[in-house]
Amino acid sequence: MPDRPDVPPVLVARLRGLLGFPECREEDAWTGVRWRVRKATVAHVFGGEDQLFRVTFRAEPQEVRAFEHLGHPYFRAGWGGNVVGVVLDDGTDWGEMAELLTDSYCIQAPQHLAAAVDRPDPADGTL
Repeated sequence: MPDRPDVPPVLVARLRGLLGFPECREEDAWTGVRWRVRKATVAHVFGGEDQLFRVTFRAEPQEVRAFEHLGHPYFRAGWGGNVVGVVLDDGTDWGEMAELLTDSYCIQAPQHLAAAVDRPDPADGTL
């Protein structure tokens, strides 16, 4: 079985910059790095046996269904009912990643912490 590559520090740093939420902590995972609020995982970046890097996170039920059908670079994880992900590469839209990770944090965090986070208004696309 091929080895999983270590996540490049520059990629971890880029994600770290998007995950600076209240009480959101970075830690080593079984492979790669994850960010958690309390005991709930917000995001997990890791290298796959195919040598590609992925980040998984949480999404609302209607978004999970959309991710399931979008195709590469999006995917639905094989575990957890609300776990989806993106393959990270040169075409990654980091603005979209910021929105997806913000949503994931707000899903996983206690309500009082999530309420402290600025989120885009879906009606007009602004904060």
